[in-house]
Amino acid sequence: MESEQLFHRGYYRNSYNSITSASSDEELLDGAGVIMDFQTSEDDNLLDGDTTAGTHYTMTNGGSINSSTHLLDLLDEPIPGVGTYDDFHTIDWVREKCKDRERHRRINSKKKESAWEMAKSLYDAWSGWLVVTLTGLASGALAGLIDIAADWMTDLKEGICLSALWYNHEQCCWGSNETTFEERDKCPQWKTWAELIIGQAEGPGSYIMNYIMYIFWALSFAFLAVSLVKVFAPYACGSGIPEIKTILSGFIIRGYLGKWTLMIKTITLVLAVASGLSLGKEGPLVHVACCCGNIFSYLFPKYSTNEAKKREVSYYFPLKTLWRSFFAALVAAFVLRSINPFGNSRLVLFYVEYHTPWYLFELFPFILLGVFGGLWGAFFIRANIAWCRRRKSTKFGKYPVLEVIIVAAITAVVAFPNPYTRLNTSELIKELFTDCGPLESSSLCDYRNDMNASKIVDDIPDRPAGIGVYSAIWQLCLALMFKIIMTVFTFGIKVPSGLFIPSMAIGAIAGRIVGIAVEQLAYYHHDWFIFKEWCEVGADCITPGLYAMVGAAACLGGVTRMTVSLVVIVFELTGGLEYIVPLMAAVMTSKWVGDAFGREGIYEAHIRLNGYPFLDAKEEFTHTTLAADVMRPRRNDPPLAVLTQDNMTVDDIENMINETSYNGFPVIMSKESQRLVGFALRRDLTIAIESARKKQEGVVGSSRVCFAQHTPSLPAESPRPLKLRSILDMSPFTVTDHTPMEIVVDIFRKLGLRQCLVTHNGRLLGIITKKDILRHMAQTANQDPTSIMFN
Repeated sequence: MESEQLFHRGYYRNSYNSITSASSDEELLDGAGVIMDFQTSEDDNLLDGDTTAGTHYTMTNGGSINSSTHLLDLLDEPIPGVGTYDDFHTIDWVREKCKDRERHRRINSKKKESAWEMAKSLYDAWSGWLVVTLTGLASGALAGLIDIAADWMTDLKEGICLSALWYNHEQCCWGSNETTFEERDKCPQWKTWAELIIGQAEGPGSYIMNYIMYIFWALSFAFLAVSLVKVFAPYACGSGIPEIKTILSGFIIRGYLGKWTLMIKTITLVLAVASGLSLGKEGPLVHVACCCGNIFSYLFPKYSTNEAKKREVSYYFPLKTLWRSFFAALVAAFVLRSINPFGNSRLVLFYVEYHTPWYLFELFPFILLGVFGGLWGAFFIRANIAWCRRRKSTKFGKYPVLEVIIVAAITAVVAFPNPYTRLNTSELIKELFTDCGPLESSSLCDYRNDMNASKIVDDIPDRPAGIGVYSAIWQLCLALMFKIIMTVFTFGIKVPSGLFIPSMAIGAIAGRIVGIAVEQLAYYHHDWFIFKEWCEVGADCITPGLYAMVGAAACLGGVTRMTVSLVVIVFELTGGLEYIVPLMAAVMTSKWVGDAFGREGIYEAHIRLNGYPFLDAKEEFTHTTLAADVMRPRRNDPPLAVLTQDNMTVDDIENMINETSYNGFPVIMSKESQRLVGFALRRDLTIAIESARKKQEGVVGSSRVCFAQHTPSLPAESPRPLKLRSILDMSPFTVTDHTPMEIVVDIFRKLGLRQCLVTHNGRLLGIITKKDILRHMAQTANQDPTSIMFN
């Protein structure tokens, strides 16, 4: 399906209508004296079920014979499909909120009638808390299981635990009595693949065999992940955050938050992380949690029948939603703590505990790390978007399985020789964050000890770097280059792929290198004026792990352009609350530097690349155009396709539906007056007419369709009219042709409108849709308006 048809079938082939005549104000009042009512459950009836007095029409035969009968009514039960939305369409927020208010009023009016109605009212009131409780339980459980399974499968690439196959390397050696402190990762129960296959634990043969098995498992995991995604759930690929933001803004993507997507994304996320690809699981976990919330919402009519209630956190964040979100997070944290996936009885992934405060001079290297993070973010966004655009426009994008296999093969071949790239990325970040204590055996902590100095358990003084530290720095530099290149090509491939962990790893590597450099500078030049005031000989002045944490936050901020929320996320991941100033300085610097090259974060860039109809609330619109400059129809376009309130037949409406691809049609009083009556959705019209043809007698192609409250006089031989007032939006949002576009854009953002009608003195002139606004904003930003492709 063409992208233009797929994502919007909207009102763009219109033009100015000449206002040829004006009707009186009385005519306008006759069409407006109706109380607004939106699609309540009763209103889901296809035709107006009003049979009270005064709702008759008169048939006249020859002018003297009169007869009176009721209008054709619908059956009492709601018609399936009315009030719902097609795939790749935007919801009507105003309509959905009115439906919810009407439902709430109806429940409150009935709750005193009986105990059963009171119970239903309580159930409705507590359904929100039940949804977030179930979502928190499921999200926490799935997150814990994904962590445990990913750790086990990551270690499976190196070997297996013979005593318990389900143990990873660390768990396998926990209960071993033969494990020494220096070699605590070695135990008889854990066997590498070389030991199992060729019986050698050391030597070139052992290295080559482990190398081959590492590549084999990496390719197997990657192939299985991409195959499952391609066959069962194509929406399970990527991070999911751009699509989630678009869905929360009101866009419909059927199946993106469904049970198959949840199941496949959970399984393939484990496989993708275990394959060693340069990706993370935090972004996809957001998608997993949203799938849980969406699935559980269908258990409660309050949410299952209202698209806006499912998206309460999109354009506004009411206090009750804040409390429910907090409660869901509390439940998820409780479940995660019960599972204890990290094996340290803590909820944070990278728990840090530094014993040295930071000093004012260190803000300078922290800001330098912020500059690096901003430059990395700008480079990554441009390079990744360029590669993804090339993937879409070339034959290479037609072979997603081959692409994943190639990227996984290159990653495995290059990663294995370097111990820092061979490590699980989360383990690498944890090691980079760790402060060097007396119990650390990492190469990063291979300092030359002063034998005359007394050893302090928690506060070891700065020492000269040893051979192991210099070797580790060289390996970290290679790992930094490798991570930068591979992350560009990995993010966006057809497997679940997050960006938080790879970005943090790049920043942590750069930060650790800078931290070691500053530490050695302070040790060898402690008499410099920048050190002598606060860094004495034999004191522990510099903490390289802190630099790694600041660098990780800076690089993540450069990619996502988050500020306050990012600092909070880093607190949650590390527990390092006392280092708020260094983190904020680095994050703000990275954002400023990144914004100098482009204000879009990676997720907004992918939203624009995919052409999703998303209006970013952070993007300012400062141009001085008017609604008349943006609306359709333009001067040379065909006339606006409209319906009249009582002058069209069923055939006329069906022909208009078949000949156009618009989402809906404005309803006017007459072609001459152009007075606006309301707005009718294409989907509702189609379902209403089809249902009436099947269930009602007397509905033929020549039947008059009436959107007015009262039906005009008809000849006696005329077929019975079809009243469709109940599917009509009686209060479509309108602006005048002189309304500044800055206000129109704000209205669309804050109300989540699908379209807005443009009037002049109450007469319909044109229509503005969300896609019109996106095209206009692209044009004012000197971009090609035709590049707004919904694909």
